[in-house]
Amino acid sequence: MAPNVRPLISIEICAGAGGQAIGLHQAGFKHLALVEIDKYAVETLAWNIEHRSNWSWERRYCDVISDDVNNFRPIPSERYPGSGLSKPVKFLGRQLRRGELDLLAGGVPCPPFSHAGKQLGKDDERDLFPRMLELVDELHPKAVMIENVRGIKDAKFVDYRTYIEARLAGGRAKRPETGLEEDFAGMGYEICEWEVLEASDFGVPQLRPRAVLVAIRADVLGDIKFVWPTPAGGVYSVFHALEKSMKARYAPYISMGGKTGEIAQASLDRWMDKALKAREKRDGGIAPTLVGGSKKHGGADLGPSRAKAAWGTLGVSGMGVANNHEQGEKKQSQGRDLFGSDGPMLTVEQAAIIQGFPKEWEFTGGKTAQYRQVGNAFPPPVAAAVGQAIADVLRAADERDARNSEPQQKPLPEQVVPALADSADDRQGAGV
Repeated sequence: MAPNVRPLISIEICAGAGGQAIGLHQAGFKHLALVEIDKYAVETLAWNIEHRSNWSWERRYCDVISDDVNNFRPIPSERYPGSGLSKPVKFLGRQLRRGELDLLAGGVPCPPFSHAGKQLGKDDERDLFPRMLELVDELHPKAVMIENVRGIKDAKFVDYRTYIEARLAGGRAKRPETGLEEDFAGMGYEICEWEVLEASDFGVPQLRPRAVLVAIRADVLGDIKFVWPTPAGGVYSVFHALEKSMKARYAPYISMGGKTGEIAQASLDRWMDKALKAREKRDGGIAPTLVGGSKKHGGADLGPSRAKAAWGTLGVSGMGVANNHEQGEKKQSQGRDLFGSDGPMLTVEQAAIIQGFPKEWEFTGGKTAQYRQVGNAFPPPVAAAVGQAIADVLRAADERDARNSEPQQKPLPEQVVPALADSADDRQGAGV
């Protein structure tokens, strides 16, 4: 980052284990706060921010908040005078002000609109769109990014989508609480549509369509056009994604020689044969959608029967999640994890590869808690692509306003120094 380019600052709610946060970080955003209710996901965020060298900015200035987002108050007010952010004050020189934030992002919970759930929509207690809209009103960020499952685009939810758009941009819509139509003034945003993005189009070896809503403040957008990211081209197959890690998992047993070595080599060969053949299929050998489940769900597995069958064509058993090598040795679970007739089970680390996480990103908690963090995540490469498209608009708006000699936001107390200090981080490639 050049010293004369201001940092783009963001806040993310429902941050999970960091899938979206990683992607936005790669797109150049600096997080002021990451809000998440799951304690294991919070520990994952905190651990990686503390230990990843190119997250040094967040180490100094980002609050990782373990709480219900309904309790999150980023700006002090008469009603909540004791609220506000903590670490960001060192960067801003004061509390955050309305209209100052560049991006408010969030992957609000999926169940209200998921094909796998009851599809209660706005009647589901887990629907956090109302809280997201409250935060938009409170923070008045320059841009808003909301991610959800593809199901929100179904015809049955058109009234709810229209309501969300009307709240942001103005217009007539049915209020969910009453079902009555009203005219909404809006909050000054322009809707850049709901776009369904397929993860496999962005180098993720998985069929994972996600619906993304981008809205940009009208005074920021002006004559600038937001352009949705285009597919990266090509397909990244499960074989290519997992070949190295699969060989590493079998290597200790192959090296033993004898009967064990023969069994291990034969098991690896069977997986490679199936995964290679899958590349010739129409989908190019990508995985079905990972299913993270919830605390009410049983143990970790790779989804319903149809998904398990799809994993089977890739040479992988979907009946559970494997222990890593150390735990496998301790629990003597290699027969189930690696040598089963249906193929090896994925480890958490391999599931994270399928989800598009950088290999260095580590997860906390037990195996099931870790897998749920991975399975429920927004693939980082998709978040990065959308984040870059938003960042392009915000940078273009800065340049336009500079050309027009409009009053610019004065540099905040520590903005210049972090930009300089972070230049090394950015040169490493903003990921992890």
